[in-house]
Amino acid sequence: MAREKIALVTGAGSGIGKSVATALVRNGWHTIIVGRTLSKLADAAAAARAQADNGATALPLACDVSNEEQVEALFDQIGEQFGRLDLLFNNAGAGYPATLIDELPVDVWRDIVDVNLTGSFLCARAAFGMMRRQTPMGGRIINNGSISAHAPRPGSVAYTSTKHAITGLTKTLALDGRAFDIACGQIDIGNAMTEMAVPMTQGVPQPDGSIRAEAVMDVEHVADAVLHMANLPLETNVLFMTVMATKMPFVGRG
Repeated sequence: MAREKIALVTGAGSGIGKSVATALVRNGWHTIIVGRTLSKLADAAAAARAQADNGATALPLACDVSNEEQVEALFDQIGEQFGRLDLLFNNAGAGYPATLIDELPVDVWRDIVDVNLTGSFLCARAAFGMMRRQTPMGGRIINNGSISAHAPRPGSVAYTSTKHAITGLTKTLALDGRAFDIACGQIDIGNAMTEMAVPMTQGVPQPDGSIRAEAVMDVEHVADAVLHMANLPLETNVLFMTVMATKMPFVGRG
C-alpha cells in the first residue's frame, strides 16, 4: 500500500498558492494550507476539499512565514499531526508598485526581504530539518522564484533582489540535500492570471518607458507544473522550470 504524502503550501489563501494546494489535494496529497489570514485559508481548504473525493486532507493553518516563532510552531504541529513532511512549496511572497531605488522606503525593502527571502529560508530550514530526520528520510522543496529571478521589471529592486536570492537558496538546498534524499527545485512563473496579475491586462511599465498590457496565462497551468515536479520520485529533480504566458515580454525584455 502506498504511503500517504504530506504537503505544505505557503501563501495558499489565494492565487498561485491556492491553485497549487487545490491540485495537490485533488491528486491525493494531504495538504497544509498556510497564510496569514485564517478566513481566506479556510475558504481555500473548503474549495480544495470540494474538488477531491479521495479522502485527502486540506488543513488551514495561519502563520506569518517571516516570524521565526510562528514557523517553528507550525512545523511542531505538522510533526505532531502528520509525523512527517514530503513536500514544501515555498510560495508566500510580496511585491510593491514600480519605484526607483532612491524613492523606495527602507521599511518596504525590509518587509519584502522578510517575506520573500527570510520567510522562504525559515520554512526551508524547518522542512529540511524534518525531512532529514524523518523515516523514511527525504522529501522535496520547491521554491517559487519568478521571471524576475532572470530579468527584472523596471522599478522592482526589492522584489527582484529577493528572487535572485531565492535562486541561490535553491541551488544550496539542492546541493546540501543530496546526502539526505532531499530534492530542491525552483519554478519561475511569468504572468499567471491571479488577483495580483490583473494590472498586467490593463498596462504595466515597460523598459522603454511605455505602459502596455501583457499576455497572461491560466494559473491552473502553474498548478499542473508544480504537481509534475512534486510527483517525481526523489531520484529525479526538476532543478529549474520556467512556465510563462507564451507571448509575454520576457525573452528580449528591455
